[in-house]
Amino acid sequence: MKLPEALLRSLEGVTGYNEHDFVQAHTLVDAPVSIRLNSFKPAPISFPEDGNVPWCSNGRYLSSRPSFITDPLWHAGAYYVQEASSMFLEQVLTQCADVTKDLRVLDLCAAPGGKSTLVQNLITPGSLLVCNEVIKQRLSILEENITRWGAVNVVVTGSAPADFARLEHFFDVMITDVPCSGSGLFRKDPAAVEEWSPEQVKHCSLRQQQILQEALPALKPGGLLIYATCSYSAEENEQVLDVLVKAGYTSLKVNTSDSWNIVETKADSGATGYRFYPDRVRGEGFFIAAFRKPEEGPTHSYTPEKIPKVAADVIRQMQAYVSVQSLDIVKFKDAYLGFHAGLAGYLPWLQKHLYIRKAGVCLGMPSRTDWIPDHELACSKLISPSVPAINLQQEDALQYLRGQSVHVETDLRGWVLACYQSLPMGWMKVLSNRMNNYYPRHWRIINK
Repeated sequence: MKLPEALLRSLEGVTGYNEHDFVQAHTLVDAPVSIRLNSFKPAPISFPEDGNVPWCSNGRYLSSRPSFITDPLWHAGAYYVQEASSMFLEQVLTQCADVTKDLRVLDLCAAPGGKSTLVQNLITPGSLLVCNEVIKQRLSILEENITRWGAVNVVVTGSAPADFARLEHFFDVMITDVPCSGSGLFRKDPAAVEEWSPEQVKHCSLRQQQILQEALPALKPGGLLIYATCSYSAEENEQVLDVLVKAGYTSLKVNTSDSWNIVETKADSGATGYRFYPDRVRGEGFFIAAFRKPEEGPTHSYTPEKIPKVAADVIRQMQAYVSVQSLDIVKFKDAYLGFHAGLAGYLPWLQKHLYIRKAGVCLGMPSRTDWIPDHELACSKLISPSVPAINLQQEDALQYLRGQSVHVETDLRGWVLACYQSLPMGWMKVLSNRMNNYYPRHWRIINK
């Protein structure tokens, strides 16, 4: 590919930039393939691995790019396909926040869900993660990926950054991987080269500053702000850090290893950021920085509201499918949602100000004779150990994921988990003469 000449000229003098090596990395080297394993759902990955991502405990490089869509383990949430450089978020979060404590975390621009699922594996079960995406099409993808990951302490929202200002001082941590000009992903998306322009960079920089200004009231005094882009341009990176320093935010340093080849950069204000160049690291272009919000004035207090008790007959039906211990259960329309104990009381606060797309885990709904389990329950870790399951071979698992009938000899009847390598993919209902496939229509594999 031919890189924009204006981009190359704009990077002259930027810390860590070497034009010759930078151009070669974009023209002679393919983008590496990496995945991040889900510690909630350990499973053997069948793809040939090619080493660990050094700054991420669950990050793995692959020796080639397989067909993920035809791997049942991907559909079961065993791993996430994520660009390696962005996994450095693990180091920033664990070094700059106490992840052993219960935290309220906002991933403001969360789709498609890579950083949110990474955070879910790092925070405590009693922490609350709010993942937000304002673009509706991307919100659906975010919801699917969060559901597959299986955590019970998450709320997915689709609100504008300014809406969060009404939740003043609610969050301990705010992650802002803001929309950018995308130059860091040219190898993965060559079409983005044609869309790049200096004007777009300026527009993105202004938009990034506006997003921060609108959303930052929701961060507690003393809270952690993580700012990230997939751009190389200083206007979207170091110059935005200068704006944060001017607003009173304190820059935080992150320890790195020399062997990682991550470039530490300084803004004019002295703020520290971290640059990832594809000629230096085994990953794509990325920028990230961390800040502490100034300790100013009293912190707004949020007391979880009391949750109404669920009827005993509903609990009895539910218990055949759901492990209800240490669980908050909330009725929503005709269904019931499950949250880690103590978290559902925050839901009314969020509902007052945000559009909520998904909250906790949808457990299902009662019927006259039996519980009707939801697909979200199948993806979660809330399933009762007594729920029957059928382990499918790979071809049968793919048939199931295509929404087709699966023929397996079994004496089981009723609701059964369809599993692959012991990881649930969804529900089947086994009748005397057939199996009904309840895998969601909009999730089904459409290729043959």
